[in-house]
Amino acid sequence: MSATNDLGQWYKSVPPITRAWFTASIAVPVAARIGLVRPQNLVLFVQPIIQHFQIWRLLTAVLFFPMGFNYLINLYFIYQYSSRLETSTFNGKPADYIFCLFFLWICNVIVGSILSIYILMDAMILSVMYIWCQLNKEVMMSFWFGMQFKAMYMPWVIMLFNWIISGSFLVQLCGIIIGHLYFFLVFKYPQDFGGARLLYTPSFLYRYFPNQQTGISGFGTAPIPRRQPDAQDNGGNRGPNIFGGRGYVLGDN
Repeated sequence: MSATNDLGQWYKSVPPITRAWFTASIAVPVAARIGLVRPQNLVLFVQPIIQHFQIWRLLTAVLFFPMGFNYLINLYFIYQYSSRLETSTFNGKPADYIFCLFFLWICNVIVGSILSIYILMDAMILSVMYIWCQLNKEVMMSFWFGMQFKAMYMPWVIMLFNWIISGSFLVQLCGIIIGHLYFFLVFKYPQDFGGARLLYTPSFLYRYFPNQQTGISGFGTAPIPRRQPDAQDNGGNRGPNIFGGRGYVLGDN
């Protein structure tokens, strides 16, 4: 009974947006595992989407993953890196984080459709991990066998390790590129190069998910802009792993 209570308390402690993603990433694979739905109906096959309007595949492709050890590692990554991002850079900004995940999802679906990548959970997780790692470049991370390196190298280490073990790195590379695209448009270009902000959270999201006043801080604070934007925000703050399934981080500091 105590273990059940502890699990419930832990689940409630997960930030709400991460909790929703984490829960859906359990519900969809479990439904496939127990036979409620065929796995073939969950992956990103473009033809059924176009011809039979099976639009749910666009979402389930990032939520479905064959259950096993690599799947458990993926759940760990979702919890670790999405929680950290939500409670640091996007702390008190649910609309901005929802739009961040939406942008990463759309980009992963487009790239997956072009490159015939049918299961996108790994790429989606790498995208989120890349953003957190870029915002926490100097944080020291631990990999297998006691190897330590800065967070900025984490996604590349995972990609390299996966290539060594399985001979594949395409999915990881796609996730990294998409994560970099968001990071560049939202943080690096306007702040490091003084350019205009090219990606904005739609204002209607702020009506449904208004910014919240919080006193919590953590890793991953967005870089300080080199110059202030010319216009004031409206409605909220606009500023600023199948990982082939083999290479994973077991923990970090």
